[in-house]
Amino acid sequence: AIHGAGELFGCASGCGAPLFNAIAADMADDVLEISIDSAKEIRNAFVEGFASSEYGRNLYPVPFDCDMSSLSDLAAEDELVANRITIDSNSTICSRTQAKLRLILLEESQKQHVHDTLLEMADTQFEAHESKLQKKGNKPSKASTEENYAGKQIEGFANWLNDREGDPFTAIVDGANVAYYGLGCINYHQIKLMVNSLEKMGETPLVVMPQKYAQKKFYLRQGYVQELPDSQMAILQELEDSGKLYIVPHRCLDDYYWMLSSVSKQTLSRKGANLDVSIDNEEGRFPGTRPILLTNDQMRDHKLELLEPRLFRRWVSSHIVNYHFPPFMNDAWEERDINFSPADFTSREIQGNPSNVNGNHDNGAMAWHFPVRDWDKNDRFCVRIPTI
Repeated sequence: AIHGAGELFGCASGCGAPLFNAIAADMADDVLEISIDSAKEIRNAFVEGFASSEYGRNLYPVPFDCDMSSLSDLAAEDELVANRITIDSNSTICSRTQAKLRLILLEESQKQHVHDTLLEMADTQFEAHESKLQKKGNKPSKASTEENYAGKQIEGFANWLNDREGDPFTAIVDGANVAYYGLGCINYHQIKLMVNSLEKMGETPLVVMPQKYAQKKFYLRQGYVQELPDSQMAILQELEDSGKLYIVPHRCLDDYYWMLSSVSKQTLSRKGANLDVSIDNEEGRFPGTRPILLTNDQMRDHKLELLEPRLFRRWVSSHIVNYHFPPFMNDAWEERDINFSPADFTSREIQGNPSNVNGNHDNGAMAWHFPVRDWDKNDRFCVRIPTI
């Protein structure tokens, strides 16, 4: 239990609100989210510790066999808050404390780490894949005789992004993922649908496609060869002619290419401009960081190698946009809607922000918001200890 409510106000940094702030800040460095039981334990500890205090007047214990209901009423300036709340998806403001939650992005040094790690991973993956193929009896490819072949290829892509002129790309499409979605084969009508939809939303898309699928005929899987009809070859050619397509070289992993694009500076095309989209933008675009990455790939194979878990979640939540549409079952084109699951508008990680109930940041009080496993995406466990 949290005992001694009277000691929590107007005291030294070794106790009270400053102590809880320090504990929560340490948790934010080490913990991604808390469990429902942990949220209840923290809540009930505050209830017991503040039982005789006016500050905890609206707190009641939550039985462990009951769910914690969400509360939206504005808390008084001198009220202890330890509640489940729902973040407003438009303003990112907590209704209980008026604290504004942030979208926490990778720092420049962390983006550079992603960039450099992907270059290293490209060579490692290529060598492992070549070795696997040769063990199966395949002849060594011409590329396998070139030192650092895959690394040089993806570095060429990075240089191309930085050196190209024109509008910077704000949406990168995982071409193979979209073309294959809901089907057992590749269909370029689905990529055309995605590109058209993104352009209508004010985005500038780039499709990243493995070379294997950027030709008339290819092995889709063992024992099955797919041949693209002329109508789909025309879509492929149109994408290439308009500069909306990048073909990943043979036997290089395309995942690394669209992942790398998220941390590219796009030097000449961006000219240092911030591409991110504000929540209150007048164009109605998805708010958040740019470029967005269009894929349903869960990237389970990459996350441990690329970044430690907290930073990986930060990268995924701010860039990845999932999608759904009825797949094209034949070669006929038809317009249809895509349902997008946009990237997070606020970071799903423990964070502290100034409480603002009184419009003057509540005398320095901090509101802490904890993501809780199995709660809704926009729900948090909120703690604010008054400083008055």
